[in-house]
Amino acid sequence: MLSRRDMLSGSIAAALAASPLRAAVSFDEKGKGFELVGPGGAIPLFVEPGDFAGVLRAARDLAADVERVTGTDAPLSPMPDQPRMVLIGTLGKSPTIDRLAATGKIDVAPIRGKWESYSLQTVRDPLPGVKEALVIVGSDKRGTIYGIYDLSQNIGVSPWYWWADVPVVKRDRVRISYGRYFQGEPAVRYRGIFLNNEAPCLSAWTAEKFGGMNADFYTKVFELLLRLRANYLWPAMWNNAFNEDDPKNGPLADEYGIVMGTSHHEPMNRAHKEWTSRRPGNGDWNYVTNRPAVQQFFREGARRSKDRELLVTVGMRGDGDVAMEGTGGIKSDVALLETIIADQRRILQEETGKRIEDIPQVWVLFTEVQKYYDAGLKVPDDVTLMFADDNVGYIRRLPTPQERATRTGGFGVYHHMDMNGGPYSYKWVNTNPFPKIWEQMNLALEYGANRIWISNIGDLKPLELPIEFFLAMAWNPKAVTKERIAEWTQLWAAREFGSTHAAEIASLVSRYAKYNAWRKPEQLRPETYSLQNFQEAERMVTLWQGLRKRAEAVNAALPAIYRAAYYQLVLHPIRGCCNLTELLVAAARNSWFAEQGRASTNQEAAEVKRLFGQAHQIRDSYNRDLSGGKWNHLMDQTYIGYFDWYQPTQDIPPPVSELDLNDVASFGVAVAGRTQAWPGFYLPPSLPTFDSLRGERNWIEVFPRGKRPIAAKVSASEPWIMLKDEAAFSTSAADRRYWVDIDWTKAPDGKSEGSITISQGDDATSVSVTVNAIKATAEQMRSAKGCWGSLSGPFSIPADAFDRKVPAGNVRWEAIPDYGRVEAAMSIFPVDAPSIADPAKAPRLDYPIFVGETGEWTFDLVTAPTLNVNPAHQLSLALWIDDGEPQIVSVFTPERRETEEFLGAAHDHDSRTDMRIMRFKAAIAQAGRHRLSIAMVDPTIVIESIIAYRDKLPDSYFGPPSIRIGEPTRS
Repeated sequence: MLSRRDMLSGSIAAALAASPLRAAVSFDEKGKGFELVGPGGAIPLFVEPGDFAGVLRAARDLAADVERVTGTDAPLSPMPDQPRMVLIGTLGKSPTIDRLAATGKIDVAPIRGKWESYSLQTVRDPLPGVKEALVIVGSDKRGTIYGIYDLSQNIGVSPWYWWADVPVVKRDRVRISYGRYFQGEPAVRYRGIFLNNEAPCLSAWTAEKFGGMNADFYTKVFELLLRLRANYLWPAMWNNAFNEDDPKNGPLADEYGIVMGTSHHEPMNRAHKEWTSRRPGNGDWNYVTNRPAVQQFFREGARRSKDRELLVTVGMRGDGDVAMEGTGGIKSDVALLETIIADQRRILQEETGKRIEDIPQVWVLFTEVQKYYDAGLKVPDDVTLMFADDNVGYIRRLPTPQERATRTGGFGVYHHMDMNGGPYSYKWVNTNPFPKIWEQMNLALEYGANRIWISNIGDLKPLELPIEFFLAMAWNPKAVTKERIAEWTQLWAAREFGSTHAAEIASLVSRYAKYNAWRKPEQLRPETYSLQNFQEAERMVTLWQGLRKRAEAVNAALPAIYRAAYYQLVLHPIRGCCNLTELLVAAARNSWFAEQGRASTNQEAAEVKRLFGQAHQIRDSYNRDLSGGKWNHLMDQTYIGYFDWYQPTQDIPPPVSELDLNDVASFGVAVAGRTQAWPGFYLPPSLPTFDSLRGERNWIEVFPRGKRPIAAKVSASEPWIMLKDEAAFSTSAADRRYWVDIDWTKAPDGKSEGSITISQGDDATSVSVTVNAIKATAEQMRSAKGCWGSLSGPFSIPADAFDRKVPAGNVRWEAIPDYGRVEAAMSIFPVDAPSIADPAKAPRLDYPIFVGETGEWTFDLVTAPTLNVNPAHQLSLALWIDDGEPQIVSVFTPERRETEEFLGAAHDHDSRTDMRIMRFKAAIAQAGRHRLSIAMVDPTIVIESIIAYRDKLPDSYFGPPSIRIGEPTRS
């Protein structure tokens, strides 16, 4: 038998999945091990009848899981007396397990007395009559349950087997390598989800399938949570009352081992609906005007659940998730809240008979509640302080070293993957990329907010992926480092769909979440992406269409048994989001084309209507066709046509224009970078300047303006102007795009000017488009090679494209792969490094740049819109050119703090674009090659890219594409 050290060492490769068994389970005849299922059938399971009810129930699930995998039932034996068995039990609750530990048959030293820890061990001759056993032992109730479900998952039963119809691959044989496998304590003590914003989807679905949010429904939720190794739940609360809607709900949760809480505005284990259905006293949810009734309401909640494992929410907000009614000033509000919490703690002691320190409690600093804490509200040290994010995933505050040193109750984080409220609502599909979750929750871990993590996950579906990632990180963050997120995702894909397509599926789910985070679907508008500049709108359509094509190809190649799960987890969101992008860009074209008088305006209007109808076909396929209608209503969420922060009552198609076309054969011309069309505009058209260092091409489009076809002639005045005729970015084949490129071998050095003339037959009308080009000299080319820059116009630099990275001691810049708008963003590690006031002594990044124009340049640092988690910081960075004086820019200055903080004007904008601009100015006196340096002042900033420009930046969502000089790209 292998030693404990051998086993722990051997499971390092398995650590990515945070399972000590990952490398130990096999399905063939090779090697030696404990045969759970083989030619002789399945091995019987034994669990003491006096063990926890939740352990007995999980053991029955394991028996069913073995049958799912092998087709052979694993019988539950009343006695541990079969030659080969699986023995299951909890230390202190199972005499059999305790006897094995006492006699040294099993090693429990690594888990004894630990929180939610477990071990699986193979043992020879453990008991009289038992020749060989696999022993699953837990340090406590949930430890044993997690050990059971760990085995289930590793033999091939996904946690999502029911919730996402993930099929179970049939096996003839299941073997566990001989040895001892240990799983220690989780990184976060309480890990859970909040079912919220559950109308219209979850409410309608549960009503149809279960008759409401009753014990039958919550049985499915509890099992899923335990299979994901979660232990904490805030139940649905929109017109729902967990304990009263079905009196079996509360006892059932306790039996399963789920720690129940209530949301941030529902104290003392009482649902808000329980108050609104009674309105006792004078009816006011007000501790000043209706204190006796409110106290009695608290007391009933404490009494009802005194014998259950709870995590009690304390404090008080207003009536229905709004701010508490003020008492006239911040000091009196703070005093009132301190009184409320003191009274709640007294009531808890009186009703439960427990020491208050033995009752886990949490105060959630959601929205305006944080201001009371910042104003000095004193909360007993044993109460967990739960800091909140800004409702879109960025944490507002984390504990300081002084706070961590004094609070025995620790700290937690209330996180959002779904929101109904400010700054805006987003409830349709997954918009939560793993790297963003990792970056923010890693801050929480490193800053000591590790007592409680809970995420608002809306209807649960369709947020399966980020839910599992969030909980996996809470369980064992070392298994999900920033460098291993892609591996984790591929392991997930292999578990759900097999290894053949795992890499591609992992890429697909990562891409669609990444694209959605750039601008959440509900926040997309026809005008979001520019049609005129940088081919931005068409690049976005191309991205989504490419993703959809890849997803459809995998769907066609997958065995039929995977199709339902694949549709839910991969194909549906990609189809839906691709269609939405096409819809809104078509609406943008329709509006623009109408202004230009294009005949294709009407075709774009028809395309908008077609795509809007297709959006509902995609929705209906999920609701009605998928798994025989199992998930009907879970895609009822509206997402098209938001006109305020809240959802529209039904999807609203974007408005369209239609033209009454004349029966003529007239043409029009549009050019890149301009909104107007010619003939018709009083200023002459010109294309953006061509720059030999960047090597970009541009376009003109020629289109009919009447009912009749056109036969336009397009010609260039200079031999160095090249034209290529292709279809325009339009629904109409009659619209033509002429790509304009420069043959730099024929163009003279320096500035040149030419033109492109568009005419039609004998028509005297013609349009002349000016073409300006700047060609670098040979010396400039040599100097600029490998740089980021231009001879004229803006340029951008990916943050990870530095040529030198300089640390300061152990403080350094590191890449976060696949983050935000770029392939990798840069941030400071360790994330809790002290600020460095002198940029010369700080870790820095150096970038080679080349500019062809002197004067004052603007450098916009595109960063994540992270908030000021440490109140001692201002979130500052420094930037300078060559050996110039560093310029320090701070986000949270006294002058800007109000607008940058949660729900301020700047925050509102930044949360919608999922980025912040930190703007620097620098004078460059000499054209040529320079060094751009960026240095840390404060940690926790994530830099995605740098946009540099001298004149006005063209309007766009993303800015200019990144092009390294000497490595031209084609759009």
